[in-house]
Amino acid sequence: MRCFNALRRTHIDIPKVAGDARLAALKDWINGIDAVAGCEPTRASGDASFRRYFRLQAGAESFIVMDAPPGHEDCVPFVRVAGYLEAMQLNAPRVIAANPEDGFLLLSDLGTQLYLDELQRNPDAAARLYADAISALLKMQRRGAAYQAKLPPYDDDLLRFELSLFHDWLCGKHLGLSFSTADEAAWTACCDVLTENALHQPQVFVHRDYHSRNLMITSDNNPGILDFQDAVEGPLTYDLVSLLKDCYVRWPVAQVRHWALEFYRGLEQSMREQVDEMQFRRYFELMGVQRHAKAAGIFARLNHRDGKTAYLADIPRTLSYIVELGAHYDELQFLVRLVEERVLPTLARKS
Repeated sequence: MRCFNALRRTHIDIPKVAGDARLAALKDWINGIDAVAGCEPTRASGDASFRRYFRLQAGAESFIVMDAPPGHEDCVPFVRVAGYLEAMQLNAPRVIAANPEDGFLLLSDLGTQLYLDELQRNPDAAARLYADAISALLKMQRRGAAYQAKLPPYDDDLLRFELSLFHDWLCGKHLGLSFSTADEAAWTACCDVLTENALHQPQVFVHRDYHSRNLMITSDNNPGILDFQDAVEGPLTYDLVSLLKDCYVRWPVAQVRHWALEFYRGLEQSMREQVDEMQFRRYFELMGVQRHAKAAGIFARLNHRDGKTAYLADIPRTLSYIVELGAHYDELQFLVRLVEERVLPTLARKS
């Protein structure tokens, strides 16, 4: 199986730790925990937020400690959702110790084998890895029904705010594109279509960032699931789009459709009676447009607000999903033309 447009893993900017006051405070905290007292933190990773992660080696056992500065991040949702996922018997980091006031968590370690790295190194592993990820996602939605009402809603305001990131940060701030009065009206009409599509779907437990950089390869109960703290109650197809129309690795259209139908056939019969295959496909494709517009806006914001320039390289791949739907949805023609005729050419000139 060939992986299309799979680039090497994007570099993540991680703050330097020399003379780092938070690192000193983190060390003081872990030294008060018997299981890891005296362990020296080594950088494990960072992410697109202000969080960063360190690995602790205590004899044969390894742990992860999260540093989430309280002025920027809130540990409480992570702890809460980790508990939900553990109750669902999904493979997520277990919270061993928590200091939410200072923004420190001690977690179990799911290892170092990232889905994205393996998919790029060995595309033939995709069938097995995606089968496991789809199975875990189906479990998350079925078992998560008991917890989804406790999550924030993926409501009209949040969906429209996310779409505004594309308009404001990518088109406006990064590319300097202006919208005429007619453009603004057409943009709003596209947002209406995409928002209605999301809200009309059955609402389920949504991880909200379920993709190859947040899934780990594990020997038992694969995959390990990371970065779930922003979970919401939201659209049926959102996490599936995140997984199959990934911003970091791209697969042929026919392969994506095959995997999407595998997921659909794995839904409970009552859900399939509520949503037929044709409706499911429309939900899935339009949900992707919302997510990819949002993600492209976030990548531009990461560049300008947070100084994380590497994500700009992921924008063309992310927006290519919108372009490929151009012939199928007349109601999105303004957005498709905007991306194809103005956004992508301007991006190319800036690169």
